[in-house]
Amino acid sequence: MARQWSEGHSTSILCVGASPGPEGLLASGSEGGKVTVWSQEGTIISRLALPGEDDSTSVVFSPAAPSQLYVSHGDTVSVLDPRNLKGPVEEFQGAGEEEINSVALNETGSALAVADDSGAVRVLELPGGKVFRTLRRHTNICSSVAFRPHRPNNLVSVGLDMQVMLWGLQKTRPLWTLNLQDVAEEEDDHQQRPGQLFNPPLAHCVSVASCGNILGCAAEDGRVHLMRIGSGSKLEQQGAFKAHSQGASQAHFVSFLSHPNWLVSGGNDSHVALWDLSKHPVVAPEGKSQATAPQRRKGKSKAKRKEQHQDKVKTPQKAEAGKGEAEGEDEAAGGAEEAMEEKSGPKLSISHGDKVNWLCPALLKGEPSVIVADQSSSLTVYSLSQM
Repeated sequence: MARQWSEGHSTSILCVGASPGPEGLLASGSEGGKVTVWSQEGTIISRLALPGEDDSTSVVFSPAAPSQLYVSHGDTVSVLDPRNLKGPVEEFQGAGEEEINSVALNETGSALAVADDSGAVRVLELPGGKVFRTLRRHTNICSSVAFRPHRPNNLVSVGLDMQVMLWGLQKTRPLWTLNLQDVAEEEDDHQQRPGQLFNPPLAHCVSVASCGNILGCAAEDGRVHLMRIGSGSKLEQQGAFKAHSQGASQAHFVSFLSHPNWLVSGGNDSHVALWDLSKHPVVAPEGKSQATAPQRRKGKSKAKRKEQHQDKVKTPQKAEAGKGEAEGEDEAAGGAEEAMEEKSGPKLSISHGDKVNWLCPALLKGEPSVIVADQSSSLTVYSLSQM
């Protein structure tokens, strides 16, 4: 059953973060620079209005020091003590060149990455906040950034230019770049995909599985795009699955379920879905014959489509989200995508009733949960315990 956490905000909540550890706190940020710290039961511990009244766009606890909470607002990142919210302990003004959309910390807590509207990604050294690198390759808003677990100098960024980039912080050019539009066009080259023109794969949110080698990216085309990183940090394989009937705004790997390849997604179709990706071809390749190049996968996909079409006749489509589109659109998709949604579909599909702004997987008093922020001023908590 859903639980509501209310009265922490008076405007739309834009972001949520969970502190690591069994007794960890939670924090949410909303329009107008408000920050609220919650207990695991949903009790309000403290609230703060940041100076300047810019929207609080991202909140993240330090994995190395749970007493440090980083909040982006405007072009500034404020460091707060979540147990003593009197005001910023430290402020990194001008951390972003323009308004910041996303911040991320590496697991050692020694670097803070900041993605902003100019498309730049800045990396700040901690403590101190000195700019260590400025990474400029995105040609549009950089919407989301994430460090790779076990690789504190590897960073992934995505943006509204439809690009996914992997960076090694020793250099100011990406190790590789994947253009999601090119991928979609190559997969659909002979078939017109309805709605493709109107839903380009603008990349909204990126997450890295706890193994450090699998990336998930929520995009405006309703898909979650998956990438596997191989040895030498090379892009080994990529694919996608249709997760939502409208733009997918959020995708986060869940580290505390039965294996590290569970992913929760949310979208503008007001659905929240939980996916088991352990058998997806990008996550669990059958062998070296599955190549990264879309054209080689395509040869395979016709035969697969036939098999899966038969499966589809036998097995009704389980996914609520995007059910109507699955018939027409997904005929044009690659084999990896079809195998994912037709054979399995989401393990849990929640009709949330409002567009999703942010998702935060968290263990709340030992119960696997996902916290949903939407257009309202309340948070909604759903249990994932049946998984």
